[in-house]
Amino acid sequence: MSLVQLLKGHFLIHLIICYVFLVSGLIVNLLQLCTLPLWLVSRQLARKVNCRLAYCISSQMVAALEWWSGTECTLYTDPKSFPLYGKENAIVVLNHCFEIDFLCGWTFCERFGVLGSSKVLAKKELAYVPIIGWMWYFLEIVFCKRKWEEDRKTVAMSLQKLRDYPENYWFLLHCEGTRFTPKKHQISMQVAERKGLPKLKYHILPRTKGFWMTVQNLRGAVAAVYDSTLNFRNNETPTLLGILHGKKYHADLYVRRIPLDLIPEDESECADWLHKLYQEKFSRGLHADRAVPRSHTEPSTSPLVIDQLDVLVLPAPVPTGPVPPAARVLRIGHNHLGLSGFMHCSFSRSSLDDWTD
Repeated sequence: MSLVQLLKGHFLIHLIICYVFLVSGLIVNLLQLCTLPLWLVSRQLARKVNCRLAYCISSQMVAALEWWSGTECTLYTDPKSFPLYGKENAIVVLNHCFEIDFLCGWTFCERFGVLGSSKVLAKKELAYVPIIGWMWYFLEIVFCKRKWEEDRKTVAMSLQKLRDYPENYWFLLHCEGTRFTPKKHQISMQVAERKGLPKLKYHILPRTKGFWMTVQNLRGAVAAVYDSTLNFRNNETPTLLGILHGKKYHADLYVRRIPLDLIPEDESECADWLHKLYQEKFSRGLHADRAVPRSHTEPSTSPLVIDQLDVLVLPAPVPTGPVPPAARVLRIGHNHLGLSGFMHCSFSRSSLDDWTD
């Protein structure tokens, strides 16, 4: 074991890292509190200031994933969609199987310039959590009480406020409502059987009402839905503690851009569309335990170099053979960095129970 790796596993080093994060986070929260008078003068300016302040917190956790643990991540997407990432508002539909989903997500946001401004649907209790929760409050994160009759009005109002947001943002939705576990999957498939829906082998049945509400309220302000699937190679089970100890993981993110105009406006039709989307995830072989052949990460004959970024751009759906000549590989110079696209929201099993059909 090298000296650097030995230091990364030392408790005193972990204590220093946590201390710096807590103190700096509380300072940022205090500065965000000082922006309250600014909201009365210029709402848009206050939003921009808070985006920069929030970046000071979330970027520290991204640094832990990228520089401290050295985690690698490869992005698979359509080359035609790639130039649009970070230049438009989008709703991101992501699977929720791992403890560090949110870190990979924040790294993706960082690489496309939307780390400080991206949004998520979170349970109301998180708004009272110091540092992250308070940061989210000033970012106008959409909070819900997990009670549909109450949330349908409050969540809709919060979403409407985002229509004139001055910064590009991505709005993350874990449509499954909770992290995947065998027990939760079994319960979900029992629900699917009762409703006559096709069973999903690697996903939990998506909750449709939250998705439909988000799409309807952001229609016209958001350009597309990013159908995204994150998984880790070699059956890795990444954890926050592993990141803190400097353990390196290897992630793959598959992203398919779907124009919002293709999503039905009718609630019932939108629900059917979302169920089909999750069925397609499995039919395309995009699920949490699918290993990606190492050949997919080899550079093409004409690599495009971008500082500190490792992205493999492939036509979607992802093929199982060699990388096609049209693919472009964007590689870093001295270190492979994590990349994946969104902000995190933790839901319990019942968090969106009232938000399904």
